[in-house]
Amino acid sequence: MVDLQGQYKKIRWQVNREIKKVLKSAAFINGPIVKEFETNLKDFLGTKNVIPCANGTDALQVALMSLGLDKGDEVITTNFSFASTIEVILLLGLKPILVDIDSKTFNIDPAMIKNRITSRTKAIIPVHLYGQSCRMNEIMEIAKENKLFVIEDNAQALGSKVKLSNSTKVMSGTIGDIGTTSFFPSKNLGGYGDGGAIFTNSDDLAFKMRGIVNHGMYKRYYHDEIGVNSRLDSIQAAILNVKLKYLDIYNKRRIAAATEYNSRLESISEIETPYLESDSDSHVFHQYTIKVKNGKRDKLAEFLSSKEIPFGIYYPLGFHEQKAYRNNFNQSENFENTNIVKDQVISLPMHTELSKSQIDFICNSIKEFFSNN
Repeated sequence: MVDLQGQYKKIRWQVNREIKKVLKSAAFINGPIVKEFETNLKDFLGTKNVIPCANGTDALQVALMSLGLDKGDEVITTNFSFASTIEVILLLGLKPILVDIDSKTFNIDPAMIKNRITSRTKAIIPVHLYGQSCRMNEIMEIAKENKLFVIEDNAQALGSKVKLSNSTKVMSGTIGDIGTTSFFPSKNLGGYGDGGAIFTNSDDLAFKMRGIVNHGMYKRYYHDEIGVNSRLDSIQAAILNVKLKYLDIYNKRRIAAATEYNSRLESISEIETPYLESDSDSHVFHQYTIKVKNGKRDKLAEFLSSKEIPFGIYYPLGFHEQKAYRNNFNQSENFENTNIVKDQVISLPMHTELSKSQIDFICNSIKEFFSNN
């Protein structure tokens, strides 16, 4: 699904040099390279503040902790995503209000958000799933009308762009009150271990979150609030600082690979290739996810396995079906689109090192399957 070794080989002299600098300095925690990466990521995103942390899940939790919410307050989010999004809501004693997705984009449907807002609703967490940015103009309008916070889960879409209502473009993750991301190795900007970051244009929120990630300290050994221990270590910052220089190139390669996939697969009537809602730079293809019709997804998965072609099914269940979560929210929503899409989606290999011959083999194999089934 990913080729991290191939990617590393092309930049290894830079990565190795920066790691050696950290080893020589022995500044393994909160070293100067962490601050340098923070500044570079801030410039890349065009945001005022970046707070590095230990992973993407912590980023979401710290973001929620900074808002001063009370136990039982409601947070609206998508029903179809990775577990971190709902996990942190529940861990903080908040109530997740799940909303169905748009069946084309797989992202939260803004039109359905309005029906889920109550007097206890305090925030919305849209997830830019598979690399495609959400309809942030509509979401921000709803949030403004109802005085709600917005935390963008940007773990899968770092570098994608959103066209605002005035036609200017900004980076996803910088539109809401807070944005979060993950540097898990397979991400578009991935480290060689865990890592994450939070970004905001609010200096007040940034100040609070800097304390929260460091045990609630703003002055050493003076704990002003409940915090956590969530820091990006210097070696990961050094690696990410190198890879950040290539992120635009990496994303362009993913878009090019997706375009090649589309040209080869669009003729297959039983497949829906990824729907692009806006401009080409609004989707950076963390995953290349197709929909397989007529109940043939699982058979296709078996066939790909027989050809030793990797694939992923992200995600096999909506949150409303997961054992850990199903008793923790109002189930009045029927989640029609989630229930259909979860049995159709399958993700094909997608990474920066994909060659045309690899895409040819994958697509020819898929055509072979549908010609015989």
